Amino acid sequence: QVQLAESGGGSVQAGGSLRLSCVASGYTGSSYCVGWFRSRAGNLREGVAAIDSTGSPTYVDSLKGRFTISRDNAKNTLYLQMNDLKPEDTAMYYCAAELTTCRPERWLEWVGFRTTHWGQGTQVTVSS
Repeated sequence: QVQLAESGGGSVQAGGSLRLSCVASGYTGSSYCVGWFRSRAGNLREGVAAIDSTGSPTYVDSLKGRFTISRDNAKNTLYLQMNDLKPEDTAMYYCAAELTTCRPERWLEWVGFRTTHWGQGTQVTVSS
């Protein structure tokens, strides 16, 4: 059973930084994507960043340069480093894993597939 557990959310002032973590368990395989999505108040969930099986990162254009996704395979942990945070980054951030063949760009654009596994989310609040 796939399990994803996020941590690292919190409250920060604009311009600050946070690092989110996601510990994953319950799956193996090479054809997959892991990544981050977010849901801002009143809005649908949207893609943030993803890493494919080769370790290559993909970001939504609007977040390039401020957010960095990385993973530590030895710890089965995915990270999202968020810098220069803005009030509009306030959202619930979700870790996700797709175990079928996955193209990160499409996975982010489509906000996951029906087969995507999701964590419970961690709240990030940025004040001005």
